[in-house]
Amino acid sequence: MSVAHPINVVVSHPAAAAPELIVIAASAGGLDAVGSVLSHLPANFPVPLAVVVHRGEASVMAEILGRRCPFRVKDAEEGESLQPGIVYLAPPRRHLIVRSDRTFHLMDGRTIRHVYSSANPLFESSARALSGRVIAVVLTGSGTDATDGVQTIKGMGGTVIAQDPACSAFAGMPRAAIRTGTVDRVLALKDIPATLVQLVTGKPLASMAATDIEPL
Repeated sequence: MSVAHPINVVVSHPAAAAPELIVIAASAGGLDAVGSVLSHLPANFPVPLAVVVHRGEASVMAEILGRRCPFRVKDAEEGESLQPGIVYLAPPRRHLIVRSDRTFHLMDGRTIRHVYSSANPLFESSARALSGRVIAVVLTGSGTDATDGVQTIKGMGGTVIAQDPACSAFAGMPRAAIRTGTVDRVLALKDIPATLVQLVTGKPLASMAATDIEPL
C-alpha cells in the first residue's frame, strides 16, 4: 500500500517562536543516518540536539559520531542543562526526559513501544518543557517508536520531519510517523540538514560557517 507523503508542507502557527531544541529518533540503520545529518550541520548551529538511537550497552556511538560532526557528542547525564553545540544521546536502556527547567532526567523501567530507550518520553517531555518550540526528526528504523511523541510535538505547535521511507535503510519508524498525520515534511536524508538550518535560523545552509568533517 502506498503512503501519501505531505512533502514540503510547512504548517505555520500564529504564536510560533524559534525552535530551541532538535530531537532525533532512529533505530536500525540509525548510526549512519544520524551521522549524515549531524555531519552536514554547521559548527555554529545555535540550538542543542538530543538523540535517541536504539543501541546496546557497550555502544561507542558518542565517539563515532563525535569524529563525524563539529559538535561535542556525549551521553546525557542526570540534571545536565541543555546547551548549544552539544549533541546529547539517550544512554542505553534509559528513557531521556527534558524537565521544565531545561535539564535532563534519566528514567528506566518499563519498555515503551517495546524498547528501553524510547523516543516518546524525549519528544513528549521536550514539547511540554519548551512549549512546543521543538523540531522532531524521525529517521530510519523498524517498529513504531516516536509515533506518540510526534503527535505531542505537533499538537503543541512544533515541527515534525520524517526521512522518506523510500530512501531509508529501514522504513518502519518513518512510515509509522507519517501515518499519524502529524508530519510536516518528508525528506530525503540529504535534505534534512539544510531544512533544519532554515527552520532554526531562517537562513540557507550555505550562509552558515562551513566546517571540515571526518567521515565514518
